[in-house]
Amino acid sequence: MPDEPKTLDPAARPAATAGDPPAPDRARPAGTASQASQATQATQASQAAPVAAPVPDRRRFLVPVTVGLVLAALNLRPAITSLGALLEEVSEGLHMSGSVAGVLTSVPPLCFAVFGITAPRLARRFGPAAVVCAGMAAIFTGLVLRPLAGGTAAFLAASALALMGIAVSNVLMPVIVKRYFPDRVGTMTGLYSMALALGTSVAAAATVPLTDALGGDWRLGLGVWAALAVLAVLPWLPLLRDRDRVSRAPRASRTEAGAAPAAEVPLPAAPRVTRSRTAWALGAFFGLQATGAYITMGWMPQIFRDAGVPASTAGVLLAVTMVMGVPLAFVIPRLATRMKTQGPIVVALALCGLGGYTGLFLAPAAGAWVWAVLLGVSNCAFPLALTMIGMRSRTGTGVVRLSAFAQSVGYLISIPGPLLVGVLYQHSGGWGLPIALMGGLMVPQMIAGILAGRDRTVEDEC
Repeated sequence: MPDEPKTLDPAARPAATAGDPPAPDRARPAGTASQASQATQATQASQAAPVAAPVPDRRRFLVPVTVGLVLAALNLRPAITSLGALLEEVSEGLHMSGSVAGVLTSVPPLCFAVFGITAPRLARRFGPAAVVCAGMAAIFTGLVLRPLAGGTAAFLAASALALMGIAVSNVLMPVIVKRYFPDRVGTMTGLYSMALALGTSVAAAATVPLTDALGGDWRLGLGVWAALAVLAVLPWLPLLRDRDRVSRAPRASRTEAGAAPAAEVPLPAAPRVTRSRTAWALGAFFGLQATGAYITMGWMPQIFRDAGVPASTAGVLLAVTMVMGVPLAFVIPRLATRMKTQGPIVVALALCGLGGYTGLFLAPAAGAWVWAVLLGVSNCAFPLALTMIGMRSRTGTGVVRLSAFAQSVGYLISIPGPLLVGVLYQHSGGWGLPIALMGGLMVPQMIAGILAGRDRTVEDEC
């Protein structure tokens, strides 16, 4: 009779550790033992390997983000253009001097440059959606307080509060698009650019009629735009739950009970955009196109009036220039994202600007409608610049920094333009020299745009 198998003493059997396979009851073939050893090693390796944090599913936020983008864009300019329409009444009501009123028109680009640079830090701390929500709230608060101001200082402070909200929202709009619509950058940039142009033109055209309908009080005419601003706050409130930051890795991932926490996967370092030639080119392009836009909004009606065009018609011509941005702001970004380089679009827009300024120089009254249309097309370099910000970086962190850098540098560049045109007009006694300056700025804008539109990202250069 064969010997019965010997029973091992339980005390002598090694204790099993968590994760070890159960001890075999009988001998296994060599191949099976090898496979078991490999499986054990793979299991242990997978437990020790870093586990990437799951990418949050933001599809449930797409509807409120889309509505929020449109309403936010509608509110990014009425605080400025509504004041321009009533600047004379505001100056008389607050007893502003001409120089103070002139400074007031230069405050927006200064605030955009100063406050816009803070947007990346705020987005890292609170998340971009929360910062945009706070920006809309700041616009609403500033527009409510501004009509209540009893003096120039309080009026400037309330205006600065609204402009601060506009500044951070300006910077973070491309970031929101890149974050929630990475495969539809052109379409969504076009959508909010179109809404921005619509808000700009509607506020410029409707503020005076609204003021007249409300009894002619400029305070009511300015304050009415706060109603639109409060609507822009609402869609962003559900997005406050989407709080993961744009440049921080999660502190720890969820693990099963008793298991060691998974190691973090570090995110790529944010690019140092100041070392990127593309970033500087984009900042110059943004600044030069902003210069042309502010000169057009501030001085084009006066150019037409000095040429003999009636004041009412000059206002309509400005509205035509601004309305041109509504359809083209939707078309140009979509076209830009389908092109490898955006240089041809830059050249086409600059040539329209050169044609418009040449017409203003030679025959401002005879071809006024044509020149207004051409300059309106040229001003669509703004949505193109926003689109290129989203295309010139591969990461959300890079878009935040590039957007803040390009817009802050750009708005600093744009500050002296309208003032210089006014000085040249006053000292030369005519519009020949200022218009020559406007047309001349199209050349460096074209060069900077071609460089910024090359098929590369700031990460490649940093």
